[in-house]
Amino acid sequence: MARIAVIGAGIVGAATATWLIGEGHEVTVYEADIDGLPTSSGNAALLALPEIAPIASPGILWSVPKWLLDPLGPLAVRWGDLPALTPWLIAFLMASTPRQEARTRLALTGLMETALADHEALGRKAGLADHLRQTGYISLHDSEASVNAALAEAGKVKAALGYDYERISPEQARKMVPQLEGPFAGAIHQPVYWMVSNPLTVLRRYQAFFRERGTLVTSRVQALRQTEAGIAVVSGNGEALFDKVVVSAGIWSRELVRGLGLKVKLETERGYNTTYGFTELGWNLSMPVGFGDHGFIASPLVDGLRVGGAVELAKPQTAPNFGRAKAMRTKMRRYVPSLPEGGREWMGRRPSTPDSVPVISRHPQDERIVFAFGHGHLGLTLSAVTARRVADLIAGRDTADLSPFDIARFQ
Repeated sequence: MARIAVIGAGIVGAATATWLIGEGHEVTVYEADIDGLPTSSGNAALLALPEIAPIASPGILWSVPKWLLDPLGPLAVRWGDLPALTPWLIAFLMASTPRQEARTRLALTGLMETALADHEALGRKAGLADHLRQTGYISLHDSEASVNAALAEAGKVKAALGYDYERISPEQARKMVPQLEGPFAGAIHQPVYWMVSNPLTVLRRYQAFFRERGTLVTSRVQALRQTEAGIAVVSGNGEALFDKVVVSAGIWSRELVRGLGLKVKLETERGYNTTYGFTELGWNLSMPVGFGDHGFIASPLVDGLRVGGAVELAKPQTAPNFGRAKAMRTKMRRYVPSLPEGGREWMGRRPSTPDSVPVISRHPQDERIVFAFGHGHLGLTLSAVTARRVADLIAGRDTADLSPFDIARFQ
């Protein structure tokens, strides 16, 4: 077994460290802000197994002007950050071809095929029980055209993964979720969606697992050095040598990658949410509800309701615009008039690649270094399958084709 450093303790890094410890490795995790709230702690708690469509899709070029003109829309770009984001945006537009869309769907399908089973296996390793539940999911649509587009996408998902779906009327949707009192044209019900109890609770359990059975270094990693004796991790705590290193530090992975002489296109696809406790609500939804024309979701956690989503492209250090969280609440009240004021606002930085495909690969010239980042809005969903694939790479078990996820595509 190997001495392994895992850099980053968000959901992907924590899941990876947990899986590697479960296989008997000696694991050290580097995380400067272990008690902080990383992106994964504020997601919608969904295992979004049918979500294999990339954000960059054919025809998206015509939507770019709208993004720039609507700072509160479902996909926005910060004007002040545009020069820094331009290389990523150019690559994003270049990825919006039918050929690349097909490649992305195929790549994500390969991960989704085992994503749920891997979550169950990871939970057993970490001693988690009853943290997964199948809830189903309803997406609401304001027009017949929007319903038809959603049906077409659900049909593609069924062809790829076999997941059932059905169109339901507003009346049927209201029977399933009584709070949906506002008008909408139609809805799609997909039973295959699962949820975790609360993403922060699950993250903390994985972190507790590696803290109990591994080593935690609360320091920022400044660089990696490749030596004949091993990979040196340079941090504020000094320098330590490891047999293998996993880079899983979200958006901050890109600095380490560049320090190794490699290229990667990685930017923050920032999301916002508002979370309500039971005392504020007095009710909760029976299942997660997506607002298909507005790019956000309302999801019932075991201890409250979370309203969040949308995409804002901005530099990591740019100040939050919580008007985006307010805009989602305002839009939700069109459908759920009983949604109260208040709640706790939050913003997270999803690390995203232009083609919506994460990086899960070895260093092209040094198999001792493994990369696992860039999962966008699928970080929680793909965390366990990524952890298993990383463990396979570490052990030399090349049991699946990981070429679509190779960092070499950016070189």
